[in-house]
Amino acid sequence: MRTPNLFSRRRPAEATAAGSNVGAVSVSEGKDGHVLEGNDHFNERVGELERKRDAKRQIGIVSATFLIVNRVIGTGIFATPGTILALSGSVGLSLFIWVTGMLIALAGTAVFVELGTGLPTNGGEKTYLEYIYRRPKFLVTGMYTGYVILLGWASGNSVIFGEYILNAANIEAGRWNQRGIGLACITAAFLIHGTALKWGLRLQNVLGTIKIVIILIIVVAGWVALAGHIKLPEDEKPHNFANAFEGTTGSAYGVVTALYNVIWSYIGYSNANYALGETRNPARTLKIAAPLAIGVISILYMFVNIAYFAAVPKEEILRARRLVAASLFRNVLGAGAERALSVFVALSAFGNVLSVIFSQGRLVQELGRQGILPFSNFWASNLPFNAPLAGLFEHWAICVITILAPPPGDAYNFILNLISYPLAIVNTFLSAGLIYMYFHRVSYNWYPPVSATLPVVVFFMLSNIYLIIAPFVPPEDGQNIYESLPYWIHCVVGFAIIAAGGLYWLTWAVILPKLFKYELIQEKVVDDIDGWERNVFVRRRLGTAAPLVPKHLDQHTPVEETAPVEPHLHKIDTPLRDQHAL
Repeated sequence: MRTPNLFSRRRPAEATAAGSNVGAVSVSEGKDGHVLEGNDHFNERVGELERKRDAKRQIGIVSATFLIVNRVIGTGIFATPGTILALSGSVGLSLFIWVTGMLIALAGTAVFVELGTGLPTNGGEKTYLEYIYRRPKFLVTGMYTGYVILLGWASGNSVIFGEYILNAANIEAGRWNQRGIGLACITAAFLIHGTALKWGLRLQNVLGTIKIVIILIIVVAGWVALAGHIKLPEDEKPHNFANAFEGTTGSAYGVVTALYNVIWSYIGYSNANYALGETRNPARTLKIAAPLAIGVISILYMFVNIAYFAAVPKEEILRARRLVAASLFRNVLGAGAERALSVFVALSAFGNVLSVIFSQGRLVQELGRQGILPFSNFWASNLPFNAPLAGLFEHWAICVITILAPPPGDAYNFILNLISYPLAIVNTFLSAGLIYMYFHRVSYNWYPPVSATLPVVVFFMLSNIYLIIAPFVPPEDGQNIYESLPYWIHCVVGFAIIAAGGLYWLTWAVILPKLFKYELIQEKVVDDIDGWERNVFVRRRLGTAAPLVPKHLDQHTPVEETAPVEPHLHKIDTPLRDQHAL
């Protein structure tokens, strides 16, 4: 076993990308994949970086739980039950689909708990996919970049914000008024987080509390309705639980599209995985916080659905569609309460928009810091307001296009399915990769403290395969969820987004290096200020050991020490020598 005794002198491009003189040290490994050891000064530096890293670990079990709760509870539970009922045809099948979606979300939570406890660092799906799929080199990175950059995650809740504001104002939603208010919503979120970060976080926390309160009000209103206290004539009161399966359709298209609506309502169960590098005792925290959050949300969601069916007649739910929560408020609490509580539902949607654009802006910034995006310094910058304004702007621009592009009446359903479809593709590859690692544990060094178990992972994989294939089955008459778009449009656009990431990889990692005769390499660096580790892509001229360092790095002093990384982290950068490696 040979162990070189020289340390790396690489300087990462992202050390100054944010506009500050931040030093960073590179992590060097021997040919056997072990981190090199040094002298006493090296050990002192290691201890200093470990202390800085530990000081930044501020997220505990409670904070991690609310990270998930605030991300998951958006507008889905308020806006999708009417659509799910229309697609399923009956109250009984509708509730069954909610239970099925809950089981898929719980299985997904188990998968992400195993991946997160095995690789307890920031990054989420990107980190896991890069760990599993290592050939072709950097393909996963390029495709995930397209997934992050091209999806308007915050656009759906912006549209619902407009719909509930108009309902509160007693104004009929038209071609442009709903979109205009939705654009104002996403623009306000962009400006708040881009120019006044602290106030944005405070507002986000307040609105997160409001959404919990609204959920509890709906649950209590459902109990009131079950007791018979509804402001409707006796002959108009709902009897939805009698003959609950009457009208069941059961078509493949209807069931899978209804499932997409449920899964949309659960998106975010992996939210704590993105911040595991900032979490105290990440393995213990995640294995408690994630199941707790999704378990509580699942119970609340079932109570909310029972409340809707207890308070609102089936025909009215079908007419109301996305305004079913407003119908419940009116039937139980009166017209005045309907308008007032509609404002609070809109505020809940705005809170989710703030949460989503906050995280997506930072994902774009991180892609810039890692040197993946063109003009990386621009995307990585925190100037001028100490916030990722460029990353937030990118997500704002994609959301604006997503809100304006679909025809009137189809915007929300198109956005919902467009977000959910590529997510099913990503989850299929994650679960399939995890199954593969189960049978090649030695080559992947895969012995996490928590296991989802093979049956759960297989169930999650098969569920997502079904979600990928079934939407191509033509709908029965009257079941197309779109008014003027073809039923398969979100599938085609979803695959196009993944393919666009593949084309970016082909350009960034294959064609340009051949044209300009350099090699794209990935280094792990440790930030000298806070001790965080990250992977950074650097260009190295063929035939030399020196990277193509941008001119603006010449003014900074190189750091010779290296810092160790946790065993399962440095394995990410170590080439697998086993013939079974993907």
